[in-house]
Amino acid sequence: MSVHSFTAETLQGKEMPLSEYSGKVLLIVNTASKCGLTPQYEGLQELYTSLEDKHFEILGFPCNQFGEQEPGSKEDIEEFCSINYGVSFPMFAKVDVNGVNAHPLYKYLTHEAPGIEHGNIPWNFTKFLVNQNGEVVKRYEPKTEPVNLKEDIEKML
Repeated sequence: MSVHSFTAETLQGKEMPLSEYSGKVLLIVNTASKCGLTPQYEGLQELYTSLEDKHFEILGFPCNQFGEQEPGSKEDIEEFCSINYGVSFPMFAKVDVNGVNAHPLYKYLTHEAPGIEHGNIPWNFTKFLVNQNGEVVKRYEPKTEPVNLKEDIEKML
């Protein structure tokens, strides 16, 4: 099993097999539009822009489980990300990342890299670094700024 074993719905409503990202280094992030950490979208976009031509992708997964900080529809989320942060990396439909209704991808990610919360995602903008084979390599806590991930990502490219 790997990240490539899962599918997820895009913001446009298309089921996307994550095997489409085979051969690429991935950064998987749960996001929110109304969070104190939302400005990380800017750093994520800068990271993406600087590395996307080197087989790197960021996959954003909006989540409304933390203080209801992602209340909008798919259209609202897409518009917010585009207008406010110029997000061009793939964004997926809203998911739960904790609990019985957690998306299977997030159950896998938290099993593979449980972090300090013993599996739970503590807040928005928790990040998982995944290698070209779909294996989870590292987990970063929400306050870790995207710029601080660049060196780890570049080592894998």
